[in-house]
Amino acid sequence: MNSPRDPQITEILLAMQAGEVDRPAATGRVFEAAYQELRRIAGGLMVRERPNHTLQPTALIHEAYGRLADDSRLEWGNRAHFFGIAVRAMRQVLVEHARKKNAQKRGGDLVRVTFDDRIAEQTNDVDMLALERALVKLAGESDRMLRVVELRFFGGLKTDEIAHVLAISPRTVQEDWRMAKMWLARELGG
Repeated sequence: MNSPRDPQITEILLAMQAGEVDRPAATGRVFEAAYQELRRIAGGLMVRERPNHTLQPTALIHEAYGRLADDSRLEWGNRAHFFGIAVRAMRQVLVEHARKKNAQKRGGDLVRVTFDDRIAEQTNDVDMLALERALVKLAGESDRMLRVVELRFFGGLKTDEIAHVLAISPRTVQEDWRMAKMWLARELGG
């Protein structure tokens, strides 16, 4: 199984940047090399969704792949950067799915995501759309804290993996995570 540290992904990305392989082919190869890790991340995301969610992990990966493959402006510097972008794309897919679901219900039941102890111990579940609004506000406060939340909560990455992706120390990740949890708990009424 490939991991976010698998050198094959970086090799493909470097070949793409050097013009040795075209973007569509490279994108397909990167996703193929990263598929098992992306599946683990998507599975972790879906565990926190409502039980009757119509989107499955495989569909989540494929929707994220479609977005990333179609965006020719994206530059993936290395495997860590790729995983960061992929996690953000999966988050966007889940938020759009929640918006569509809420629109269909015309203000009925809210689409909720469970936080358990990952964001705030006192918060059992949060409206996915409220979470998205809070994350947009958090980006205005600290883009780095937003990235830590995305990679930890949505990506399921551990402290050392996040530190690697963001090129910061594990201690900084831990502090950003602590601050982000408190900030989000306050924003979400926890």
